[in-house]
Amino acid sequence: MEWSIQDIARSAGTTSRTLRHYGAVGLLEPSRIGSNGYRYYDEQALVRLQRILLLRELGLGLPAIAEVLDGQRDSAAALETHLELLEGERRRIGRQIESVRTTLRKLKGGEQLMAEEVFDGFDHTKYEKEVTERWGADAYKRGDQWWRSLSADEKKAHQQEQLDIAAAFGAAHASGSTPGSDEVQAITRRLHEWLRPAVSSVSAGYFAGLGQLYVDDPRYGVEGATAEFVRDAMKIYAERNLTT
Repeated sequence: MEWSIQDIARSAGTTSRTLRHYGAVGLLEPSRIGSNGYRYYDEQALVRLQRILLLRELGLGLPAIAEVLDGQRDSAAALETHLELLEGERRRIGRQIESVRTTLRKLKGGEQLMAEEVFDGFDHTKYEKEVTERWGADAYKRGDQWWRSLSADEKKAHQQEQLDIAAAFGAAHASGSTPGSDEVQAITRRLHEWLRPAVSSVSAGYFAGLGQLYVDDPRYGVEGATAEFVRDAMKIYAERNLTT
């Protein structure tokens, strides 16, 4: 089974020019070129293009995508990683949908809008009991006060950084990097820095314990092998850089 470049472009929502560019930079070669000069793509090329488009959605540039594809030869394993990231993104979009629904309901009913509901898509105070049980009342109070002190733009920027970090972990895992590599440990440092404003002091035990939650709790937006990858990276970072 094979498809012409026009068929692929139409199905993928891209252009023939883009596909030719992918071929020119060595990212997606056609399976064959017909006697008429037309490019044709087989099933293997189709899967590769799907992976390229998924990585583009994560914000990676073409050179970075090439590195990921070269480092991860197993298409099935790579797609499992992508699926985990997409599932996390679906949950995030689900929260946004609920946020919009809440805003519409309140606007129509003349109710007062809450900034946390409008921008977050969920009320973070519902986790008060859980946070208190895990890390104590002071931990919840400190984090809650810090969050409420942020402007709407600062909250959005903080949440976007979390998504960017998750995407970076996913891409590193897909590329075949190890949890202890310099690249992955740099991403883990970003996660540590992302936590510090809310937590103040992040001990080795806290950071490693939080890493285990990525495996145990799907609400953290990372699942399966990628979650274990993040956990291992956080454990290594804690051992190397943090005090108990």
